[in-house]
Amino acid sequence: MDSKNLRCKLGTQRTARAIEINVSNRQKSINFLKNMMTKAVLLDLDGTMVDSAPDIVEAANRTLREWKARPLGMAQIVGFIGNGVPTLVMRLLMATPGLAKMAESEAELKKAISVFYRHYDDTNGRFGQVFPGVKAGLAALKDAGFKLGCVTNKPGAHTEQLLAIFGLSAFVDVVVAGDSLPEMKPEAAPLLHACDVLGVRVESTVMVGDSHVDIAAARAACMRVYALRYGYPGPEGLAGLHPDAFIDSLEELPALLTKVY
Repeated sequence: MDSKNLRCKLGTQRTARAIEINVSNRQKSINFLKNMMTKAVLLDLDGTMVDSAPDIVEAANRTLREWKARPLGMAQIVGFIGNGVPTLVMRLLMATPGLAKMAESEAELKKAISVFYRHYDDTNGRFGQVFPGVKAGLAALKDAGFKLGCVTNKPGAHTEQLLAIFGLSAFVDVVVAGDSLPEMKPEAAPLLHACDVLGVRVESTVMVGDSHVDIAAARAACMRVYALRYGYPGPEGLAGLHPDAFIDSLEELPALLTKVY
């Protein structure tokens, strides 16, 4: 083969190889983008889907009345919400004159938690309501093909009851409650478990919540997170949350999540 034909052959081979590499890289990019596209949404319950604070506040003050203590205000008790019932009851006792020492006794704290649960069995779903836009937002997400999970620190029985009372159960594909696993939010485990059950990757899942507990859990799981501007953000308010983005309603999600990140 003369030098001219050899150069042509080598040039053709290099061109073919470059095309092959380009096609391969393009496919890798497509696969990467597919993996990054959101396929599932995990949602907190209290303060995100349901304004359950009135139920919790009523149960908390009924608990205090059992020890003849004065009731606490709505805003103060709302500040205790987010880390599960045992923590809520401990904070409740510590904030009540004459009952703070009960929080230091394991037996007394356990008794107070039991009393709270007895009252909460009666108040759960009676005084609260679904936040505006929640049902429409969930319906739109389901219609768009997203898998949905509820990840909450509320006990499982109360979670299932609340979802059923407000007609939200049908929207949710998995529920991970505060007693589903040894760990609860702000640990990553509940979010990762929900992803496993739904069969989705962490990077194709987003968390939606209203509190610092939700944000911390998502960060621990290396998961994108949206925070609602309503709900129970905690003592520092919205300024202390630092999500990837804020939203005003769940109805905003379908349009936001169809974007490629």
